Amino acid sequence: MEPLVKHVGNTAVLPRVNVDTDQIIPKQFLKRVERSGFGQFLFFDWRFLADGSDNPDFELNQESAKDATVLISDHNFGCGSSREHAPWALQDYGFRVVIAPSYADIFYNNCFKNGILPIKLEEKQVYTLMEKGKDKVYELTVDLETQKITDNDGFEAGFEIDSYWKQMLLNGWDEISLTLQYEDKISDYEKKLSV
Repeated sequence: MEPLVKHVGNTAVLPRVNVDTDQIIPKQFLKRVERSGFGQFLFFDWRFLADGSDNPDFELNQESAKDATVLISDHNFGCGSSREHAPWALQDYGFRVVIAPSYADIFYNNCFKNGILPIKLEEKQVYTLMEKGKDKVYELTVDLETQKITDNDGFEAGFEIDSYWKQMLLNGWDEISLTLQYEDKISDYEKKLSV
């Protein structure tokens, strides 16, 4: 995975509660076996009209959300089924950071495992960010090392993150990468077993 140390990106505001994984990536697109290619189906039922054209009312279709890499949403983001395809779709679309007051637990952990930083902020802070990013291009800086979010207008908020996940993201490791750091010891152990 690509390390995430300091991320500067445009925001997309999705002011909805209980955004479930069935909306993030609908079930009919779960037939792929690789992790790539899901971004085109992200929020499919909301992003597109029945004729396949863009839904002009959907938040991510607004000009202000173009090329967004930071998604700001409301409570209980990622609820529903535990499909890992949801963070795959967000990442493939271009998101590296998601900010919300709360998340479904499985989705929250799946984000870390797939290189996305899910940040929990107080409701008031999230709503401030939503207001700042509503209908205009709004850029945030997310510094994982210092655990701070800032903008160009003086907004600043700290966030908590488990030290394990912080190191994984800073180094661009997934759990396989972490295991491979002990490859020499694993090989030594295997040699001892074969004697």
